[in-house]
Amino acid sequence: MDGTGTVEAIESVEAVAGAGLRGDRHFDPSSSGDDITLIEAEAVEAVEQESGISLEPGEHRRNVTTRDAALNHLVDSRFRIGEAVCEGVELCEPCSHLESLTEKGTLSALVHRGGLRAVIVESGEIGVGDSVESL
Repeated sequence: MDGTGTVEAIESVEAVAGAGLRGDRHFDPSSSGDDITLIEAEAVEAVEQESGISLEPGEHRRNVTTRDAALNHLVDSRFRIGEAVCEGVELCEPCSHLESLTEKGTLSALVHRGGLRAVIVESGEIGVGDSVESL
């Protein structure tokens, strides 16, 4: 995302410990807690299949879309994605703002599968195709 909140697909990004993703509108070296947000591709696909709500890439407002990673189980756990090491902080439940940007029903469709909010504890590059590895 750029400074205006516009979602941009990129091939790789620098994850900076305690600050977030360089270039993201939430990047802030003085504040940590929501350095990175992740969502499972399978959750997005299930929402479309079950409710008919189609979320285009990035429309869910999460930084990283994963595949084959049970993100809910990573709360309070460390994991590696690409070269970066992160620690799951809390589930990233959907909010009414997300629903206002998409369509009615998005909030309830994503409850408990809206992804994971994490802090970056070791800096590194994250790229398309990188897997999530529990540490």
